[in-house]
Amino acid sequence: MLDSTVTSRTQAVLDQLNTALEQGDVAAAAGLFAADSYWRDLIALTWNLKTVENPEGVADMLSHQLAHTRPGNFQIQKGEIPAEEGGVITAWITFETGVGRGWGLMRLRDDRIWTLLTALQELKGHEESRGVRRPMGAEHGARKNRTTWKEQREHDAATLGYETQPYTVIIGGGQGGIALGARLRQLGVPTIVLDKHDRPGDQWRSRYKSLCLHDPIWYDHLPYIKFPDNWPVFTPKDKVGDWLEMYTRVMELNYWTRSEVEKASFDEASGTWTVEVNRDGEKVTLHPTQLVLATGMSGKANMPKFPGMEDFKGTIQHSSQHKGPDDWAGKKVVVIGSNNSAHDICAALWEADADVTMVQRSSTHIVRSDTLMDIGLGGLYSEQALANGITTEKADMIFASLPYKIMHEFQIPLYDKMRERDADFYAGLEKAGFQLDWGDDGSGLFMKYLRRGSGYYIDVGASQLIIDGEVKLAHGNIDHFEEDAVVLTDGTRLPADLVVLATGFGSMNGWAADLISKEVADKVGKVWGLGSATTKDPGPWEGEQRNMWKPTQQENLWFHGGNLHQSRHYSLYLALQLKARMEGIETPVYGLQQVNHLS
Repeated sequence: MLDSTVTSRTQAVLDQLNTALEQGDVAAAAGLFAADSYWRDLIALTWNLKTVENPEGVADMLSHQLAHTRPGNFQIQKGEIPAEEGGVITAWITFETGVGRGWGLMRLRDDRIWTLLTALQELKGHEESRGVRRPMGAEHGARKNRTTWKEQREHDAATLGYETQPYTVIIGGGQGGIALGARLRQLGVPTIVLDKHDRPGDQWRSRYKSLCLHDPIWYDHLPYIKFPDNWPVFTPKDKVGDWLEMYTRVMELNYWTRSEVEKASFDEASGTWTVEVNRDGEKVTLHPTQLVLATGMSGKANMPKFPGMEDFKGTIQHSSQHKGPDDWAGKKVVVIGSNNSAHDICAALWEADADVTMVQRSSTHIVRSDTLMDIGLGGLYSEQALANGITTEKADMIFASLPYKIMHEFQIPLYDKMRERDADFYAGLEKAGFQLDWGDDGSGLFMKYLRRGSGYYIDVGASQLIIDGEVKLAHGNIDHFEEDAVVLTDGTRLPADLVVLATGFGSMNGWAADLISKEVADKVGKVWGLGSATTKDPGPWEGEQRNMWKPTQQENLWFHGGNLHQSRHYSLYLALQLKARMEGIETPVYGLQQVNHLS
């Protein structure tokens, strides 16, 4: 009879798991999992981002990977005490593999594993130089011809890409490329980050002037350096830009500005890429082994074409080209779209005394910022969460530990609370004619983001302008342009001096098509989405984000991006995969994603 304490019950399951793994008994290990269970692995056993379901899925994964990765030594994390609530025991755990160390989160139901998250944190013998392993910096003593830190940095910057080749090239120097570049720098992986802008952070500075982060600060830290305690809750775009520029310097990134990739190709014989770069007018050819597209989910603008655009006498811009409202006071502006950018742009134009009409093409999910922070994020990312001992790292792991297959079940009650709390607000929007939705299954913003990356607005004030009629509302799609107007498919004519197409962005494999080839883009397939068979996320079920932060069907090609939270958290796993390959560590991939959609 097992001891009744939660800790001993938890350790008993871990001991059984250790014994089964050590003995190579796949059936015994799988038998520790509940009939309805999930094991999410972040490269520790699978060298992939992979979720397996139920004992059968666990058995299949272990039968392929156990001999290669040799997992074991599963323990309750030191200083942590498992907790039981509602019949579920939650425990922080640590473990090892043959080549690395990791931690994770386990949930038990009836002393069987319900959910298990295993995440590799470091490679044995290749640990980051941090904490007790931090570098000395100064070399005490006296010797002739000493090389200073500044001289070494200048030498590295001058020779990498010319006299020596980087192991990894990252295309795109926004928060994703910068976060990954910092991880790789700390792991000793020679890396160059390429960006076409004049300065790091210009990706943010160049956007419309009212743009700010809609996610709160606790959610948005970069690796290694957290924002200071006096940083604003919602960061203005130019302040984000300045932080990113500072970060690239402090983290000593090899960051090439004014560098645009003209072409990239892969040589299967050598296993290396040829990357042709225009570096501020200089033609440079790089030959990295690994190529990462960190061009961003919001990087490749979806710029539709309509009849009559060439006859329009006004200005047509994609939302990514819109600089702000200053030139449009007293002018008529039509904004096509009703998601985040469309709302932000409409509000800023209204403030500048433009006559603004928003054209809603399909229903939109809206959640008020204060409500989202309180109900949706407060338990993990807030001052209160920190006071409760939930660090950013723990919050990331808790969020990652919820399998995508059942995550919506946890989200639906939260959004039900939001809908109830802000009932008058939503009634006002509906009275104004705004078409609302809560996702196909009522699971709200996070699932919409994970499934399709669009279809929502975090309200920071624009919704009230729609409720009050200050921003006018129309519905439908564009049929054609006339010299001074946009005409919708129902015949509605909207006079305009400026038309802003807030029509979103295409799949990241569009960048692969442009920079490499359509054949490679099709070989990789669609990037982003879960295969949930919901709107704009066609099945079959994938179980993880398509092609993000993990091996793809194109050898040595990777995709990295997402919001600041994802850039921070998942950059670790991508960096460890690249480091392992550089060091010649065996990385047998389990469950390489199949291609079900080309774009």
